Order: sequence, then structure tokens, then C-alpha cells
Amino acid sequence: MVTGEEFPLVAAAALPDREAQAAGAYVFGGGINEYGEPKLVSGDATSSPEIYPGSRLKGGVTVLELPTR
Repeated sequence: MVTGEEFPLVAAAALPDREAQAAGAYVFGGGINEYGEPKLVSGDATSSPEIYPGSRLKGGVTVLELPTR
């Protein structure tokens, strides 16, 4: 649990990379619904209930628009 005093620091650390914002690559970011299961969506729009091997996904997501992977 984050205290009220710690919240501004945690919120600032959760923001996307300032360079990505300045470059126009930042699309959006947000939290993940803790009651839903994560899934992997590939570039061809297929989805899988599995995420990347070894991932311990907890927290949020940041979406960047990039020319290549």
C-alpha cells in the first residue's frame, strides 16, 4: 500500500519515458484490471491467454507507436 506522502513519487515514476512523449511515440498508458486475466495480443491481432514466458505482469501497461518492434 502506498501512503499519501509516497503517492506523488510513485505517480511520477509510473509516467512514461519523457523522451517517448517528446518523440510523439507515446499513445496511452494505464492500470491493469486486477480481476481480469492478462492476455497477449500479437501484431496480427491474434490473442493468447498466455503472456511472455517468465513475465510476472502486475501493474500497468504503456503503449508506444514505433516503426518496428
